[in-house]
Amino acid sequence: MTAVLKILEKYAESINHELEETLSTISPPRLHESSNHLIKAGGKKIRPVLAILSCDAVGGKPENAFKTAAAIELIHTFSLIHDDIMDKDDMRRGKSSVHFIWGEPMAILAGDTLFSKAFESIVKTQLDSGSPEQIIKALDAVADSCVKICEGQACDMEFEGNFMVSEAEYMNMIYKKTAALIAAATKAGAILGGANPSQVDAMEEYGKLIGLAFQIQDDYLDVVSDESALGKPVGSDIVEGKMTLMVVKTLENASKEDKEKLISILQENNLGRVGEAITIFEKYGSLEYTHQVALDNVRKAKQLLDILEDSEAKKALLLLADFVLERKI
Repeated sequence: MTAVLKILEKYAESINHELEETLSTISPPRLHESSNHLIKAGGKKIRPVLAILSCDAVGGKPENAFKTAAAIELIHTFSLIHDDIMDKDDMRRGKSSVHFIWGEPMAILAGDTLFSKAFESIVKTQLDSGSPEQIIKALDAVADSCVKICEGQACDMEFEGNFMVSEAEYMNMIYKKTAALIAAATKAGAILGGANPSQVDAMEEYGKLIGLAFQIQDDYLDVVSDESALGKPVGSDIVEGKMTLMVVKTLENASKEDKEKLISILQENNLGRVGEAITIFEKYGSLEYTHQVALDNVRKAKQLLDILEDSEAKKALLLLADFVLERKI
């Protein structure tokens, strides 16, 4: 964990500099402040660091990916602002959400501004380094992930109250909603580092797999962690009736009685019944199954890095893959 934090800190200054420079021209003041709010609130910035490391790991200069790394963080932040509006969440990263402070109309504008600035940042990569063809390919990878994020969010919304969701449908949803942007970060970074097609494909798949593991681990931690570590009540996903992998797997295998009981718990929005749901998950081995899927994805992701020469950047990518499962929040 300490090693990973050092890796993230190593690139934090460069990423923050790019973000500050990109957002410095936004006006009027309310739009500037609301657009910067979540950026200043912090965050681990794993996605942009993955872009930089992927560039470095294939033999490119890390700075070649700085602007695209910043773009990845801007897109991630844009999605958080809009997610908070849709979910009516008033807190994010320990601070009041953008729409809670500035209202929904300004929050929508702030998200849209970050989204637009992200592409401006990638295009400006040519001022630093990289061929036009590489920049266009990186831009295409990031743009494609933005469409997938919207598709994933739409799927997630359609899953509400639908207890017939299959595992394949769930995995496709979290790929689009969560893993696609991470895959775009590693793919774009590799492209800007001058990777060959096989390396680009491997890095994209690496990002996809750790992105899937990241979301699945979130599902798992929501049930097995404790409230002090999570920063919210254990079983919040159950209370909100969310279709997580363990819910999908349990509904697939449960008896008619247990299936009906679990559905009633998911529909009731009652924190007091979380323990009953967890007992049902355990009965059908869904907790262990969920954890194993996350483990398998990380294992496969790490194997894909065999295509790269040994380097400090490659070591860092291996550590970040493990971090996905080692984190407690």
